[in-house]
Amino acid sequence: MSCNQSKKEKQKEEIKSETMIEKSENFDWLLGKWKRLNEEEEKETFENWNKINETEYSGIGFTMQNGDTIKQEKIRLTKTSGKWNLTVKVPEESESITFNGISHNETEFTCENNEIDFPNKIKYWKNGNRINAMVSGGEMEIPFEFEKLNK
Repeated sequence: MSCNQSKKEKQKEEIKSETMIEKSENFDWLLGKWKRLNEEEEKETFENWNKINETEYSGIGFTMQNGDTIKQEKIRLTKTSGKWNLTVKVPEESESITFNGISHNETEFTCENNEIDFPNKIKYWKNGNRINAMVSGGEMEIPFEFEKLNK
């Protein structure tokens, strides 16, 4: 009996550690349509996030002013070689920019690219029922606070 019990305990521990790994690899808290709360007057900024599969999330960010889209970016959060990276593509640039993942857990992630001036660090985190983001480089930081939109 005791041999079986220790085997069961070991199986429980393995399941528990696998669940913890899966949990920290899950960025489903990003999913949905979000509106920036701390935007300049007369502008509205949105981010929409979808889950493609277990290793890829796809987002689009855009800013509107007077009914026109004045800024847009496509965002991808992908797991490659065991690491989560953020790729940003704006229409005015021919190449996308990849920010390498430096840390993440079940409620936040931080990515950086020290080869560009600004931003060279991007951080997203869950804040209750909102999400926050910070883009930074050198002395400059731009905070973003988003609330989830109902369909």
